[in-house]
Amino acid sequence: MKQLFYFSAGWCQPCKALGPTMDQVAKTVPVKKLNVDYEPDVVTRFSVTSIPTVILVENEREVRRFSGVKSYNEIINWVNQ
Repeated sequence: MKQLFYFSAGWCQPCKALGPTMDQVAKTVPVKKLNVDYEPDVVTRFSVTSIPTVILVENEREVRRFSGVKSYNEIINWVNQ
């Protein structure tokens, strides 16, 4: 099963821009939102060094990732590659 891990923080302006798009994406693909300030173990596990970062996870394994802001269509196309 495909799932997106969305790493962000409340103080991050690009995260605030991507947030509504990720809410839209969540209607199609499950999205787990992770605040880097409160989830340090998960941040370390996935070696997240910048935010926003979105990681596509399938069967509990990372498939690919991107950092930065993308449109809804770009994200859906990226998931379905």
